[in-house]
Amino acid sequence: MRRMSRIFRNDGKTVIVAIDHGSALQVLPELKKTGEKIRAIAEGGSDAFIVNYGTALCYREELKSTGLILRLDGGSSVLSENPGGVLLYQLEDALKIGADAVAVMGFPGAPNEEETLGNIACLAAKCREWDVPLIAEMLPGGFAPEPANTVENVKLAARIGAELGASVIKTTFSGTAEEFREIVEGCFVPVVILGGNHTTDLQGLFQVVRGSIDAGSAGVAIGRNIWKHERPGAVTRALVSIVHEGKGYQEALRLIG
Repeated sequence: MRRMSRIFRNDGKTVIVAIDHGSALQVLPELKKTGEKIRAIAEGGSDAFIVNYGTALCYREELKSTGLILRLDGGSSVLSENPGGVLLYQLEDALKIGADAVAVMGFPGAPNEEETLGNIACLAAKCREWDVPLIAEMLPGGFAPEPANTVENVKLAARIGAELGASVIKTTFSGTAEEFREIVEGCFVPVVILGGNHTTDLQGLFQVVRGSIDAGSAGVAIGRNIWKHERPGAVTRALVSIVHEGKGYQEALRLIG
């Protein structure tokens, strides 16, 4: 897919920054000045952003230098007990605003499993017709604690996403680096890892990223651990050094200052 080159570099890897949390979660005060955050992250070397429709429209100038991935699903907020996962936008909406790829959730084992997996299947066929990469965020049980994110469950979730036709799988890092290799090798499309909840332990995060790359992952799709940091550009630059330049986590940490 030609559009994949807008997301992945020639080394086959990517640093994606997710700033799509605002459709469901509280993102203030950190994203009060969204444009400034996007600019800093882009200057840090991000390859692409995952954004919501409104962000894509309002920050065209800030987003123009990187790949644009539009989130198509959602439908519930932190104020609700509804698991969400309904399609809010269609592929045509993404194409009209110049998106390079689209993203949706897949929740194997969750109450809305059929709906989210059905979304992936329907979009996969449409995306193939228009040569648009589809990123499926495959999370066992969705955002619920059960079923757990064990190696076997994540391996299954990733494979399901690939089988349904996703171009890229975004999922959680599980187990050791060697165990995560089983997940990557069991999935026939690129796998990128998500960053999860915000943490102040950047060393731990960078160690996980380094381990995932060593295990064969195609990079990262991280949000809160970048845009919640007071120096989002520096964190992005550090992640780029690990993913694209082969640096160790300690070298990456030194880039934060």
